[in-house]
Amino acid sequence: MERWSIELEKENFKFSAAHFLIFPDGTAERLHGHNYRVFVEIEARLSLHGLVLDFKMVKPLVRDICDALDERWILPGEHPSLAWKERADGVVEVRYQERYYAAPREDVLVLPINNSSSENLATWFGRELLRRLEARFPDLRVARLRVAVEETSGQRGVYVRE
Repeated sequence: MERWSIELEKENFKFSAAHFLIFPDGTAERLHGHNYRVFVEIEARLSLHGLVLDFKMVKPLVRDICDALDERWILPGEHPSLAWKERADGVVEVRYQERYYAAPREDVLVLPINNSSSENLATWFGRELLRRLEARFPDLRVARLRVAVEETSGQRGVYVRE
């Protein structure tokens, strides 16, 4: 069997964001940030022109998703013990156990994830990228998508969809 893919690992596939992990025992990290890097592999059949997909067409999609995450505080909107609400004045209040935070709405990004781990960020990123690929390239049939989100050099969460 033969397979083809393109891999994208660009210097500008990055975003800076704040978060804190909540561990299974209920403890949590302090609020802190990372300079995340994103790596993408797309596997599909070759087109009649010998391409999986034109790199020039994919890069802006990845960059746009990075931009949506950049300079934000990422909240896991599906965590069962973390609560958040937006006040009338545009401030988001966040409560986890005895912790209380408040931040301007435009600084906070609530994602449909249960924890802000690099694995969950890779999953959200991969699903969002797949949605955008399908909308932009209706004839593309992605056989496999691999997205890695690196929070620290050599430490990545990986999402694979086959």
